Amino acid sequence: MTRAPGASSLITWMAVVAAVAVLRRRQLRWGATDAEITEPLPGDELVPDPDLTATRAITINAGVGDVWPWIVQLGQGRGGFYSYDRLENLAGCDIHSALQINPDWQRLDVGDAVRLTPELAVNVAVVKPPHTLVLQGGVWPGAAAVPYDFSWTFDLSPVSATTTRLVVRERYAYTRWWARFVVEPVTVVSFVMSHRMLRGIRDRAEQPGQG
Repeated sequence: MTRAPGASSLITWMAVVAAVAVLRRRQLRWGATDAEITEPLPGDELVPDPDLTATRAITINAGVGDVWPWIVQLGQGRGGFYSYDRLENLAGCDIHSALQINPDWQRLDVGDAVRLTPELAVNVAVVKPPHTLVLQGGVWPGAAAVPYDFSWTFDLSPVSATTTRLVVRERYAYTRWWARFVVEPVTVVSFVMSHRMLRGIRDRAEQPGQG
């Protein structure tokens, strides 16, 4: 029996939509367990009713105290983001990810700015060494109001004395109806960069003598 052209197109479209939904779900929770997806983290209260949440995680074969120095020195003009510097710099971010721990970058206080680019920054909302760093504030070019609220949590939990679980969570709450059309595509880029960042932190922390 031959399917009508319209039916075949509908089936193809449904398959594409289903595949996109599956890929979206996977990239929003890469590396995270079911428990980590639902577990409250510091900083969740800053965006209490998010429209979109991404929780990603990685296991690091180093103690919490050896991983934290890499987290606390995040930022443009500091340790960078341990991701794809060349891609970030194509957009003018001027990122240079550190390969060493810098003592001058080992302190952050609530209210401090952590730059993403030379012109754009988020602020430290929570800092609890050596376990938690939460950054807050939407990023939007120019002087226009940011169309979403945003929090970015880095949470370290000991699995053992020499193993750490790093969970990174992004929460977005839209303040303009059209914000989802901006944020949704950005989450794909965020996944690519965050995937590399998590591995970059892991690789640095696991290097002998780098903690």
